[in-house]
Amino acid sequence: MLTRRMLLSLFPMSLMGADWPGFLGLDGLGHSNPLKLTDREKLEPNIRWKVALPGKGWSSPVVVGNKIYLTTAIPNGAAGTKPDQSLEVVCLDASHGKSLWQTKVFTQIGDNSPNIHPKNSHASPTITLKRDRLFAHFGHMGTACLDTSGKILWQTPGLYSKPQHGGGGSPVLVDDLLVFSADGLDLQAVFALNTRDGKIAWKTERNAKPQRAFSFTTPTVINRNGRKMLLSPGSEVIMALDAQTGSEIWRLPYKGYSVIPRPAIHGDLAIFSTSYDTASLIAVNIGGSGLLDDKAIAWKMTKGAPHTPSPLIVGDLLFLISDNGIASCVDPQTGKIHWQERVGGSFSSSPFYEAASNPNEGLDTGTIWLQSEGGEITRLAARNTYKKLGKFELNERTLASPATANGSLFIRTEANLLCLGTK
Repeated sequence: MLTRRMLLSLFPMSLMGADWPGFLGLDGLGHSNPLKLTDREKLEPNIRWKVALPGKGWSSPVVVGNKIYLTTAIPNGAAGTKPDQSLEVVCLDASHGKSLWQTKVFTQIGDNSPNIHPKNSHASPTITLKRDRLFAHFGHMGTACLDTSGKILWQTPGLYSKPQHGGGGSPVLVDDLLVFSADGLDLQAVFALNTRDGKIAWKTERNAKPQRAFSFTTPTVINRNGRKMLLSPGSEVIMALDAQTGSEIWRLPYKGYSVIPRPAIHGDLAIFSTSYDTASLIAVNIGGSGLLDDKAIAWKMTKGAPHTPSPLIVGDLLFLISDNGIASCVDPQTGKIHWQERVGGSFSSSPFYEAASNPNEGLDTGTIWLQSEGGEITRLAARNTYKKLGKFELNERTLASPATANGSLFIRTEANLLCLGTK
């Protein structure tokens, strides 16, 4: 059973923010305010609007104020050819889904473009936004800053040239720096760009020499003892970097490649997945320095470890969904499994937590939302005993992680953007 301390810890103050300004929302936690859904068992009446999106992309929606921002790739070429791709940023009104503006950022020439994985797209990294500036990253094609009216302020061409399976990792903001990983076949590094002009502030190479060099991770920002650190996994290594200078604080080698999930933090532990071939979840102490070994590892878990969805921390609980549909609740400090249940389906999108509507009652612990690739949404109670709350079928393919804002849920499918919630 949940203790009173555990119940109270499920409701962090960071939930006061209503916006969803980047991948996994505010601070990358994957935490949402309570949603305004009139029927929690059957959500069909709650679909406020559904609009077709131009092109294709698996970046997540970003919602700030009453505007939604996302990236897309629009093919332009004859049937049977490898078309050029117009890499664009789209802005919609969150109230009704009306398109407000659409800006072309880069053009990817089809003849020169690398092949992408069937489950990837040419527009998979998620936008990050701060005040009136949004930052769109297109992997090896480059990065751009736009204002909220769609005007391009700067463009920085791609910093590597040989991606494997396309791009994936999203950028993060640390003060006046935009940080992202670049893990291709020709280069494995972490970059920071100045947000004012797009110039390189620092570059830190991984120096891991993996057999399979490609990965697709999003860095996690830590504020530890007044010092901002970045956790960045790649193929066969996770690195902790000083956020302002890029200098390496520590590194931990491991076996794994094509790493996708974003690390989660609980206390002094960083929890991350090694992804392929066999995923392991590893908890490592973040207070070390230099080259770490197994002594820095608090625990490991293999059964139910995800290749793709990111881990989710809610208070003193860790929630996971594996690619093959096994949901888990784990003690983040010890690795003890509270429960594991097969919910069915295949998963790429990351889970998110919806805060309780009435946390002071001590009974409603909030909700874990899981979104399968087939468009089936499963809702679980955010507690250390398994309780299924309901399911809903979208009947559309979806790999992008959802976003929430102002009581509404925004879901990107292969062809559409949906808004669930009451007016």
